[in-house]
Amino acid sequence: MIRSKYKISAVESFTGGMFASEIISHPNASTFFRGSLVAYDSRIKRDVLGLDISKGVINKDIAAQMALKGNKYFDSDLCISFTGNAGPIAEEGMPIGFIYIAICLNNEVSVYQYILSGQRNEIRKQAVEIAINILKSKDIIEIY
Repeated sequence: MIRSKYKISAVESFTGGMFASEIISHPNASTFFRGSLVAYDSRIKRDVLGLDISKGVINKDIAAQMALKGNKYFDSDLCISFTGNAGPIAEEGMPIGFIYIAICLNNEVSVYQYILSGQRNEIRKQAVEIAINILKSKDIIEIY
């Protein structure tokens, strides 16, 4: 079982919907989870979310903007976003495993930066686990 006192959404890039999949795998997710936009291609970040991607998409500002725009798009209390490089090659001068997770709660954004190790799918899984642990530590979600 999982529950939250907030309406939650996500904007995912390199995680490719893995966060949403993990959340909805638990009973009761439909009571608080609004949905997820997989903005994997940079054009989606630009054209759908209206982000300025001229300086790249693997940075703190893009992570923050993804979470802010997702909150509005889904009319949620909280939006979590993921941007980074899961590999297999370095992109935008960032090493494999360099990621950002941003959380926008009531229009206040916190951005977390990590350098993870492992293969592509291991990095994606680690990022989702980190995000869920952040949400649990802030009493945003409960899993029991």
